[in-house]
Amino acid sequence: MSRISYLQDVLSSVFERGRIFRGSDDKRSIIALCDAIFSEKGEVSGSKLAATVLAKYEGLSFDEKQEFFSHIVDNFGLDPDVVIEAANAYNVEPSPQKLAILTKAAEPKHRELLRRLNQVPGATEKLVHMREDLLSMLKTEPKLSNFDSDFEHLFSSWFNRGFLVLKPIDWKTPANILEKIIEYEAVHAINDWDDLRRRLQPEDRRCFAFFHPAMPEEPLIFVEVALTKGLPASVTDLLAEARASVAHDDIDTAVFYSISNCQKGLRGVSFGNFLIKQVVNDLAQDFSGLNNFVTLSPIPGFRKWLDETYAETDVPAINQVKNALLSEESFFINETTNLLEKPLKVLLAKYFLEAKRDDGWPLDPVSRFHLGNGASLMRFNWMADISEKGLKQSAGLMVNYKYDLETVEDNHESYAREKEINTTREIKALAKTELK
Repeated sequence: MSRISYLQDVLSSVFERGRIFRGSDDKRSIIALCDAIFSEKGEVSGSKLAATVLAKYEGLSFDEKQEFFSHIVDNFGLDPDVVIEAANAYNVEPSPQKLAILTKAAEPKHRELLRRLNQVPGATEKLVHMREDLLSMLKTEPKLSNFDSDFEHLFSSWFNRGFLVLKPIDWKTPANILEKIIEYEAVHAINDWDDLRRRLQPEDRRCFAFFHPAMPEEPLIFVEVALTKGLPASVTDLLAEARASVAHDDIDTAVFYSISNCQKGLRGVSFGNFLIKQVVNDLAQDFSGLNNFVTLSPIPGFRKWLDETYAETDVPAINQVKNALLSEESFFINETTNLLEKPLKVLLAKYFLEAKRDDGWPLDPVSRFHLGNGASLMRFNWMADISEKGLKQSAGLMVNYKYDLETVEDNHESYAREKEINTTREIKALAKTELK
């Protein structure tokens, strides 16, 4: 493409954006505008309507947004009679033409509405925020899940791996993006700019994020990595202010200690598996001595499972654990006498290997994520996160998942086919231990 042609395309895009967003003082209601989108034939007029719908939506109150979604579900769904007629016609004559008619009939009109709304610049990000609103209403308005399924269906295509751009996040990254890293950190809170600097600036620290061209200043997901010598057992030590940096030639382990999804409106769209695999490949090329890729992961559901599963028990060791966990003071007193480590690790092993959802997959969400990516459950770490959140969620314990490049694909296949949890003999033995 010549420079002149490229400049023409850029200017055309700029002028088009201006035409679309000028004159958006349409007095019609947002519902009437949605109806009009399907009746307009011209691309520019349709884009103007879409821009106006999105602008009006942002001015709605919570209740008005809920009313808008309800109307969309009630009036922009499927016509069962049309679907049945098309299905019967295809059954009689299974031709490509009949299949096309059936496919169109079986697609809800509100899915096409989202496509048409996405025609204008900046619409993708607005639709992600729109779905975030919708998700907050599903508990009280379950019928809206019909519309939500269309969001998830389209976002899975719009945000597939081919569109994602992996970028390093460092101390030179623009401040507006760094502010969002602080805001979106969901595992280990970043307290201030100095805390962020300690995670980004040292040579033995890395951070990577996925971005989408339609949302260039909004990270979708990011991972924080510590480059270490040996396998760390405590996130407290890993994030300590006074820690010494590890020399480049001494680094042999990459520790993924925090993975944070940034956009609530993209719930259900998977990025993490692609992110970790890409980062592993990039780091392996940069560090010749790097041969261990592990996580230092929280266990967000452990305490809840423990309280519910053993709400009533006459096992002294379990009651001792429960009583100690009632207050931090008693917990740390018992920790110093090593009374709690063994029973807690036994209970944790049972949690990982025996606690299942109704569909047979592990109860722990972090476990499902890493095992699904082909990692193995490697090690339990005692007193690894003694923050208030760490004690509340997982009794101070953390786990290492290992990403072995030679076995990760086989692990993924066995987990996907048979729900098999790849772990060590030690953890399997702990799960079989009977507490007394």
